[in-house]
Amino acid sequence: MKKPPLYKSFGYAFAGIFACVKKERNIKIHLCFTAAVIFFGFFLHISAIEWCICLTLFGLVLSLEILNTAIEAVVDLVTEDRHPLAGLAKDAAAGAVLVSAIFAAITGLIIFLPKGITYLQMHL
Repeated sequence: MKKPPLYKSFGYAFAGIFACVKKERNIKIHLCFTAAVIFFGFFLHISAIEWCICLTLFGLVLSLEILNTAIEAVVDLVTEDRHPLAGLAKDAAAGAVLVSAIFAAITGLIIFLPKGITYLQMHL
């Protein structure tokens, strides 16, 4: 089987991302938090290293959310019946997203809380 040209592969990848954003509520929530972090990152002047950490975490959480959607779609394609292994696959994928989001939130607090407190102390 011949592989599609590189530009088509990118097209399929972007189509998958856009389909997830259109279909999945949770990825929209993650994107709202991403936008908020970007806003506060500029507002509070986080460092280049802190930006790199935030960007890495954006990529991790969003990628896992997309992967979770893919796993759910495959499981639903294979069976409509409630099966313990199907449930495990879906729950484990959702759990991976949750774990990454919790640790991203904790990391965000470590980065932003001291800067926010300092800003408030200087401006109140």
